[in-house]
Amino acid sequence: QVQLVESGGGLVQAGGSLRLSCAAAGRSLSNYYMGWFRQAPGKEHEFVASIRRIFGNTDYADSVKGRFTISRDNTKDTVYLQMNSLKPEDTAVYSCAADSTGARPSWGPSYDYWGQGTQVTVSS
Repeated sequence: QVQLVESGGGLVQAGGSLRLSCAAAGRSLSNYYMGWFRQAPGKEHEFVASIRRIFGNTDYADSVKGRFTISRDNTKDTVYLQMNSLKPEDTAVYSCAADSTGARPSWGPSYDYWGQGTQVTVSS
């Protein structure tokens, strides 16, 4: 069992930056492929970014490519999402998730564990 807790959300102006953190407890994060997803009001759950378990290969949604960076520190059992050049359309609840297989990193149902989420609001 893995417990995931996100932090770092908040209110920021368009063009600003935030760094989200996802801390794990229960088992080492090095055992898992990790992802960030988001959901805005009235919209579907959306893949944002993922990072592989060992070599740290990353994937991004086209909407955030070049602006967001996912990283991990397995010594701290923490995954990060650095978000730059934020836009109002990035406003959503952001959740991190852990996947033991890494078979489909952009597909939410493939993930085994989820955090509660952290709100990110970008004002125009």
